[in-house]
Amino acid sequence: MTIDSGFNHITVLLDEAVEALALRADGCYLDGTFGRGGHSRLILSKLGPQGRLLGFDKDPQAIATGQALAAEDGRFVIVQRSFAELGSEVAERGLAGKVSGILLDLGVSSPQLDDPERGFSFLNDGPLDMRMNPDQGISAAEFIATAPAEEIARVFKEYGEERFAGRMARAVVERREKQPFTRTADLAEVLKVANPAWEKGKNPATRAFQGLRIHVNNELGDLETGLEAALDALEVGGRLAVISFHSLEDRIVKLFMRKLVKGEADNLPRNLPVQHKVFEPKIKLIGKAQFASEAELKANPRSRSAVMRVAEKLR
Repeated sequence: MTIDSGFNHITVLLDEAVEALALRADGCYLDGTFGRGGHSRLILSKLGPQGRLLGFDKDPQAIATGQALAAEDGRFVIVQRSFAELGSEVAERGLAGKVSGILLDLGVSSPQLDDPERGFSFLNDGPLDMRMNPDQGISAAEFIATAPAEEIARVFKEYGEERFAGRMARAVVERREKQPFTRTADLAEVLKVANPAWEKGKNPATRAFQGLRIHVNNELGDLETGLEAALDALEVGGRLAVISFHSLEDRIVKLFMRKLVKGEADNLPRNLPVQHKVFEPKIKLIGKAQFASEAELKANPRSRSAVMRVAEKLR
């Protein structure tokens, strides 16, 4: 557990993820979502003097934590970039095709969720922001204030998997004409009233808030770009471990890995003359999808939706 600004964060699948990387003492590793450094600290504890670890994060508070760690340990470097940009960062450092393992933990950290000032949560009132990096892109409030009802509904439905997306989006647009949304609790209340069928044990604004967060931070687009970049960055025999927290993310990861296991020929037109190499898989899967243990679920209920998939680069 690490502590940041009074908010606790428990790293999910900590030992399992680090074990999945099959660490070498002198290897070069990449933590694409540093968060509060739980995975990074454990990786560093297993590396030798020649080992190296590069961390990525968009969140300013995560960067501050990472800089403190870098000051303690010269084997670690943190950069304030999305893991979607790891390709250019790795190339600039001369590490393309030389990285021994990459970890992507796609969850939002507990300090982000629990700090009302970040605007991620409908449970604690705060400014309606939701950006991982508050200095980049448009906030959730700006999107809600300007987007047409059809676009808001698409975000709720496509990214939040909200079946009453249209009804909820119309309620948002109708209310914003009288008064703009600036606070999370205000938006949550309008969404709650507009949702006619509440899921047991789940706040009626949950799915819409998830959709907004994913859209504002381009999470799925970053994931698709980051997975391709990660494969290019890895050396042959290097491992990629990805921890997802909802079905949309996991579907992208699963399809990406499945495609590479089948080889490139699977996507080519039939009867097209090709070299034998395109039939060869680019990766192999390491084990089956892993989930949090009963002990971890009991200690950290937020781990209940976590699923980890691991692959090893073959060529």
